[in-house]
Amino acid sequence: MKRHLALAAFLSLACVPAFAGPASDLVRFFYVPVKWEADPQFRDRFTGPAKKLFDLNDKMPEGEIGCIDFGPGIDGQDYDDETIRKTLKLAEEVSGDEATVTARFTLFPDHSEEAKREIEWLLAKEGGKWKIADIVSVTSGWKLSELECLPEG
Repeated sequence: MKRHLALAAFLSLACVPAFAGPASDLVRFFYVPVKWEADPQFRDRFTGPAKKLFDLNDKMPEGEIGCIDFGPGIDGQDYDDETIRKTLKLAEEVSGDEATVTARFTLFPDHSEEAKREIEWLLAKEGGKWKIADIVSVTSGWKLSELECLPEG
């Protein structure tokens, strides 16, 4: 009887989807539902180059378009929230205090090639918590930390 219970417990665990982990949880926050990463209320979730760029973007004079005029996490401006939620796949690689979370998803229900995205989120552990240090669009070939913004001053 104990073997049957152990086998049942094992099989029930085998049917549960793999849990990606805390680094992926931080990234998932920006996708379900989609949130604009540059919003100052999320600044505590960033560090390093990403935080620096967002801080510079905040200093843009009133009425001028900042250096971040799109959603870095979706690599675009237009999207369908439900489609992103349904198609979002996250893969997490952790190495000590650094992690890369790769997000793959589709922006629109038509699933065209132009709507497919692959975004890498580079994370660093700071004070025991994961924070986003940079965002890279594999699809479009840009890196958030390499975007030009206001000069420091």
